[in-house]
Amino acid sequence: MLRHLRAIEDCTREELDGFIERALELKKEHKAGVRHSQLVGKTIGLIFEKPSTRTRVSFESAMYGLGGQVIFLSGRDTQLARSEPLKDMARVMARYVDGMVVRTFGQEVVEELARYSSVPVINALTDLHHPCQIMSDLMTVIEKKGPLENLKIAWVGDGNNVANSWIQAAEILGFELILACPEGYDPNPEILKKGRSNGAKPIVLVRSPEQAVAEADVINVDVWTSMGQEGEEDRRLAVFRGFQMNDALLAHAPDAAIVMHCLPAHRGEEITEEVLESERCVAFDQAENKMHMHKAILEKLIGG
Repeated sequence: MLRHLRAIEDCTREELDGFIERALELKKEHKAGVRHSQLVGKTIGLIFEKPSTRTRVSFESAMYGLGGQVIFLSGRDTQLARSEPLKDMARVMARYVDGMVVRTFGQEVVEELARYSSVPVINALTDLHHPCQIMSDLMTVIEKKGPLENLKIAWVGDGNNVANSWIQAAEILGFELILACPEGYDPNPEILKKGRSNGAKPIVLVRSPEQAVAEADVINVDVWTSMGQEGEEDRRLAVFRGFQMNDALLAHAPDAAIVMHCLPAHRGEEITEEVLESERCVAFDQAENKMHMHKAILEKLIGG
């Protein structure tokens, strides 16, 4: 059956658990030197309107590591930068590749490509969602802290696409989530409302970073200014100044709490050099786990 990954909410709890379990298995096998060939003869198209280092390399490494092939297309190379309808692009690309990995601005691009494509469409980031990132982050949390349902996870900073996907994950998997965002920079209200209504554990929005981290097992931070928001940078720097992940804020958290950052990090802005380079920060383990999670996603969606 054709499956797309447009947002975390496309997955059931059982499916998310399955992706995480499989990614952990693939990581173990990778470390043991096992060579995989599940996707020999398969090709994916990476269609990136937004540039990326980690997402591109991790998806390429994942696909090659499963024996498959990759075609990379930047936004200027596709109909994303021209006038051809997306539905036409979807139907043509589906005759060339076995799956499309799309990194773009509007969620509607991913939705329309999925609507007309006869091969899986995977959301590698939009302004609204970042499902693959959160799936690899969940894998990292389980590696470091154990079962999710026993944990309290905090988000400090902008209520952006990553925050939205964390809310959907908390709703489906049933862990406690507290988000600290400055007023005017909240997560998507519909996603937050739905998560609060359906989640088994509280999903709370506060204005105080200190309150958010006070009992947290895991603390997430991200850049204050995302791609496409460059014109807001000066204003955002002023608004978010009190939300920096630094030693003073970390002192309010339990001693065993870990810090996560999906990278790239702006040292001295959302996180200090000292915290990012400390033993409590697992950002580089997160970055590695993207490749293993992408293997699990590609294996399931492309390999069937």
